Amino acid sequence: MSGIVTTYGLLFVAILAETFATSSLNASQQFTRPLPTLCAVIGYIVSFYTFSHVLKSMPVGIGYAIWCALGIVLISLIGVFYFKQHLDIPAYIGLALIIAGVVVINVFSGSVKH
Repeated sequence: MSGIVTTYGLLFVAILAETFATSSLNASQQFTRPLPTLCAVIGYIVSFYTFSHVLKSMPVGIGYAIWCALGIVLISLIGVFYFKQHLDIPAYIGLALIIAGVVVINVFSGSVKH
């Protein structure tokens, strides 16, 4: 149980760090603002480092699918609420399908070790 908790905990940290880094990248305005640029670099370093540890116990395809999918959903929500970007109904449907895909992988796939 501890191994699964650690793996998913590290995956969650990697996803949050990547989401923070991508938000900072947007705020850096093409690397013209030093603090958001530094935050983006640090966020990506933390994200890749923690994700590398996830891959010790999770297949790369499964880990990357979860990491990307949840990162897409989170950054889309940050775009809507923080950067005031607009998503239409098809975009929200697509995000729901991405979440459904992650659920299917984690609940039904034998590729993920539980």
